Amino acid sequence: MWQLISEPYTFDFMQQALAIGLLVSVSSAVLSCFLIMKGWSLMGDAVSHAVLPGVVLGYMIGLPILVGAFITGMLCTLATGFLSANSRIKEDTVMGVVFSGLFAFGVVLYTHVQPGFDIHDVLFGDMLGVIWLDVGYAAMVLLPSLAVLLVFRRDLMLFAFDPEHATVAGLNIQSLHYGLLVILSLVIVASIKAVGIILVIAVLIAPGAISYLWVSRFESMVWLSIPIAFFCTVLGVTASYHLNSAPAPTIVMALSILFIFSFVFSPKHGLIRRQPPHFSDK
Repeated sequence: MWQLISEPYTFDFMQQALAIGLLVSVSSAVLSCFLIMKGWSLMGDAVSHAVLPGVVLGYMIGLPILVGAFITGMLCTLATGFLSANSRIKEDTVMGVVFSGLFAFGVVLYTHVQPGFDIHDVLFGDMLGVIWLDVGYAAMVLLPSLAVLLVFRRDLMLFAFDPEHATVAGLNIQSLHYGLLVILSLVIVASIKAVGIILVIAVLIAPGAISYLWVSRFESMVWLSIPIAFFCTVLGVTASYHLNSAPAPTIVMALSILFIFSFVFSPKHGLIRRQPPHFSDK
């Protein structure tokens, strides 16, 4: 058994894949708890799709593509907020229109410009193609983002649950709102190399959703999401080696299987637990 686990990590490319996978998944796991409580799961989907035109535009004007991705990600969130505040359309509808429009714009740009990178790597990631330098760059973005989330988790929790109460408590709602959006954009941008903009939404939702099914307190939800993400990442990367599959989709599959198991069997909120008792008249 130990040989099956350790064998893949005799290769440098597997060590690098695991390192960046853990950075992405653990940071995304903690963030996912706040997104779920705030009702911003679709916001993560919107921002992840909106970064594609920024990647292409960054390439066109000579900027690092991650800088372009961050800029368009923030523009997406600002445009969503502006349209929601100045129209009758609900926020989720606005997000659907904005992110699909920006994503389509990015595809058209890519087709026209034909930049020197493979769009499949941007969409689905290339975890086996990262080098230690990529891991270092990701760590420079993801570790500070994770630290901010953990340090300010109580303020962000109050903001997510009850913004009015947070205002009465003296918290700056605008700072928390835009700070969370900035961290969301940073985590997505830093995750592009590893899991791509299509699969990043899974690691931004699944760990928090799984832990939500097992615990009743938000503090416990945050801390439980970390080992969940850690376990599924190690399992996914290791299994991808033996199955000859891509690591990122395999990690997402592991998260999906664990979510289904939790949905059915979690002791407090599982499907079986919610079933009313059946009585026999025999």
